[in-house]
Amino acid sequence: MILTVTLNTALDITYRVRALRPHASHRVSEVTERPGGKGLNVARVLAALGHEVTVTGFTGGATGRVVQERLTGVPGVVDALLPVSGATRRTIAVVDERTGDTTQLNEPGPTVTPDEWSAFQEAYDDLLASASVVALCGSLPPGVPVGAYAGLIRSAKAAEVPVLLDTSGEALRRGVAARPDIIKPNADELAELTGSHEPLRATQDARRRGARTVVASLGEAGLLAVTPEGRWQATPPTRLHGNPTGAGDAAVAGLLSGLVEKLPWPDRLTRATALSAATVVSPTAGEFDRATYEEFLNRVAVTAEVTAA
Repeated sequence: MILTVTLNTALDITYRVRALRPHASHRVSEVTERPGGKGLNVARVLAALGHEVTVTGFTGGATGRVVQERLTGVPGVVDALLPVSGATRRTIAVVDERTGDTTQLNEPGPTVTPDEWSAFQEAYDDLLASASVVALCGSLPPGVPVGAYAGLIRSAKAAEVPVLLDTSGEALRRGVAARPDIIKPNADELAELTGSHEPLRATQDARRRGARTVVASLGEAGLLAVTPEGRWQATPPTRLHGNPTGAGDAAVAGLLSGLVEKLPWPDRLTRATALSAATVVSPTAGEFDRATYEEFLNRVAVTAEVTAA
């Protein structure tokens, strides 16, 4: 079982408008809602790939009930979310149909009490007993200690469960020090962590800070992986136009599925890049078309420099 942790779950709401203009009234042409937060997005892609996934984290209030109701309709995903007294946040995406650009509005999330955090830690330790890998994803809601991911990484390592960390800012800095197996920052998050805007130098520095493997999302340049076995870069098959919402989460799902299937790193990166690209070009934010994914899978280019990284 793959376990994904989303401490700050959300109800993702997407509005489509003909053209987004500041200070104007807009007629919405389409509204979609789905369970959100990075770990839930990852789980949905993993389930589409045929993997069994358990999701945990926090949910609360009327919005949280909608999130859980929507999860029941996702085959292969098991809901192990814990209740909190506050209300689950909403994220609002407004898609400009004319340009394809997306404007994102993210609420902060509910305040988690110390008792709620303690209950989560106990539940998490129980779930680790049957997990083959765990992904810790996204932002921390108010009330959760900034070093939360570092503690969860140490628990996973004590249970001998590989752990992937996908977060940013101080939560990433502290999490890296706990020595996760994989981190998956984007270029800006990696630069904030290391102070370097040169991707290869920054990924190597992140490994020195504690991450065993660093897989950096470089936008149109694809994925750069620096591992104990070597370095690889995977690039998408074409210049992509579309909505990048959820593309990073699709890449994480590709990496996790490749890990549990024991694929070599070039194949993991090929899958992650193809999934990410298929998500960008999908008309529905955060989703991917299977045929498009399989087409891209055969066209991703992977270059290698196998060294003692």
